[in-house]
Amino acid sequence: MADESGENGRKTGLLDTLKEKSQELGETVKVKAREQAEELKKPQETQLYRAIFRIKHNDEPRNRALSTLNNLFFHIHPAKVNRDATRYSYTWGMGGITFYLFIVLVFTGVLLMFYYHPTKVQAFRDILYLENDVPFGRLLRNMHRWAAHLMVMAVWLHMFRVYMSGSYKRPREFNWCIGVLLMVLTLLLSFTGYLLPDDQLGFWAVTVGTNMARATPLLGSQGPFGPQLGMTSYNDVRFGLLGGSIVDANALLRAYIWHCIAIPLIASVFMGVHFWRVRKDGGISGPSPVMLESEAKV
Repeated sequence: MADESGENGRKTGLLDTLKEKSQELGETVKVKAREQAEELKKPQETQLYRAIFRIKHNDEPRNRALSTLNNLFFHIHPAKVNRDATRYSYTWGMGGITFYLFIVLVFTGVLLMFYYHPTKVQAFRDILYLENDVPFGRLLRNMHRWAAHLMVMAVWLHMFRVYMSGSYKRPREFNWCIGVLLMVLTLLLSFTGYLLPDDQLGFWAVTVGTNMARATPLLGSQGPFGPQLGMTSYNDVRFGLLGGSIVDANALLRAYIWHCIAIPLIASVFMGVHFWRVRKDGGISGPSPVMLESEAKV
């Protein structure tokens, strides 16, 4: 009897403790819900709004000066720079290297467009003519090709450095999302450029890649919920990418337009936003500033 009463007492005490914890959790959830409801009434004061948009200063002399100093077009470099954030051992310089490679790709890509026709009959002949007959044509094409490979590597290393150093955290979370979009656009640029030589490597690379697109959720004919939404092999995302059901002339033309016009323009806009946010968030993120012994005040 004593054991049973003791066991019942322990169960009752455990139930009471669980009830108290659940009540405390419920009160905490209610308080958080009230705080979020209050924030929704004033969206301009939320962290999400501040992470995306600039904060407007009042029309006062000091605030006008702050607006000028915080403006990218007036001062592309911040007024103050963390000394330790400029070390290559910390940043690896991958952001600047990526932008430099993008400039090289734009310059060489424009020159390559003078010798290229996006048609099934002429595309591969233009590549042969470029490599064998055009002065420095082989060098020009290899510069474009290797710069593309290096840009993909630089973007991945840049994202890795930002993640490992915690530079994606507040207040830079919006700029991290922009960086992820730029990484996706970089991969799309590399993928669409594969098909342009119209050789066997590009043909099978695009064939495998677009076949994988069939499994896209909602948009693929073989992906989750795709058939339920009426997706077939003639209206899904693969058909839209190829302009047909096979890798043919329509796919080559669409890859050319995406690679040479659409994606570079979109990437340029996002790069401008990315650089602006780096400037707006206080410059390059770095470790906590270290005070030298000579700078210490007694």
